[in-house]
Amino acid sequence: MNIEKVMTRDVEFCSPDTPIHEVAAKMKDLDVGVIPICDGEQLTGLATDRDIVLKAVAQNVSMDTPVSEVMTTDPVRGTVHMTAQEAADLMADVQIRRLPIVEDGKLIGIVSLGDLAVTEKLDDEAGQALEEISTPSEPEK
Repeated sequence: MNIEKVMTRDVEFCSPDTPIHEVAAKMKDLDVGVIPICDGEQLTGLATDRDIVLKAVAQNVSMDTPVSEVMTTDPVRGTVHMTAQEAADLMADVQIRRLPIVEDGKLIGIVSLGDLAVTEKLDDEAGQALEEISTPSEPEK
């Protein structure tokens, strides 16, 4: 199955100069854990809830700071030419929950573990790897 049939289109995004607090508010409003960061239409990074907590809040960075200071730069990307299976394999290999889909560098969609889980019969290896990504780790004792 082609990734276009699985991915979410019309993805909300922010620019690199958007203040961290605005990105966090957008995450809350959309009930998502990641916001793509685009310069024009070109994907330049991803801001995750984890980025905001670990790189901003925990470091006492001003919430007026541009998100470019804390975002994940050069994120792993999928392409419009991938199959859902290839996207699942890539996500499993690099242990990510969300994969931005680009065409010529332009953000055209995003696919999540949930999207793949409900729409694609994955091979055993990729399915197991994706299951491990979504299993929360336990704290060391």
